[in-house]
Amino acid sequence: MDYKNIRLFLFDMDGTIYLGNNLFPFVPELLRLIREQGKHYLFMTNNSSKNINGYVEKLKKLGIDATREDFVNSTTVTVNYIKKHLDGKKLYVFGTQALKDAFIAEGIDVHEDYSEDIEGIVMGFDTELTFKKLDDVSKLLTEKDIPYIATNPDYVCPTEYGYVPDCGSIADALYNATGKRPLFIGKPEPAMPLYAIEKMSEIDPLVTRENTLVIGDRLYTDIACGINAGINSMLVISGETTQKMADESEFKPTVTVKDCSILLDELK
Repeated sequence: MDYKNIRLFLFDMDGTIYLGNNLFPFVPELLRLIREQGKHYLFMTNNSSKNINGYVEKLKKLGIDATREDFVNSTTVTVNYIKKHLDGKKLYVFGTQALKDAFIAEGIDVHEDYSEDIEGIVMGFDTELTFKKLDDVSKLLTEKDIPYIATNPDYVCPTEYGYVPDCGSIADALYNATGKRPLFIGKPEPAMPLYAIEKMSEIDPLVTRENTLVIGDRLYTDIACGINAGINSMLVISGETTQKMADESEFKPTVTVKDCSILLDELK
């Protein structure tokens, strides 16, 4: 890959630029260099447990000066889907308060208690998970045939000590109980990077699919997303994926590297 031709860098977050609360040491210089060269980057994450302001604050605590405009997340593309396909419907939202607040701010009819007139279910990565939510959604899925969507299919979310179950794992648990699976909206679907390219091309018309790079640590979300969107992809072995997993996977990135320090070296 000719890294110097890349104009837009789409970075996954957990496992790619940090693990838990530990920022990889090369990240500040890499981000600074991208902008010094007149190029662009966005942070692109499937994690819907925080609103974008929460990510801004997290990066600031880690030493990265970021704004809301630097992010694209699964909540954003899920809101777009709901407005196109479930507009005006009474939705049970299985997720954090941050996810609910983001939906409410967009005029979505959000509910958090079981009722017979619920018209759809939306699930996200829920760090506030309770058995009540599992019980409510199991009952709704068993009794009703209604739209059921989820922000992302990730099985685990990286932490500084290992992993915790993510949205995809909870979806599997609900499948085991109800026999029903959600329609996933975020990565590996192409909506997020295509939205990011459209957003950035309004600022820089030179940004295209051909000069955009998706960078992430997960084969089945980040790399598959790049493939599905027709975009170059870089797999980093600094999070969930091992080299052995990469070698055996059906999802083949454009390039595989140990971590994003390689990108810094190439741009230099």
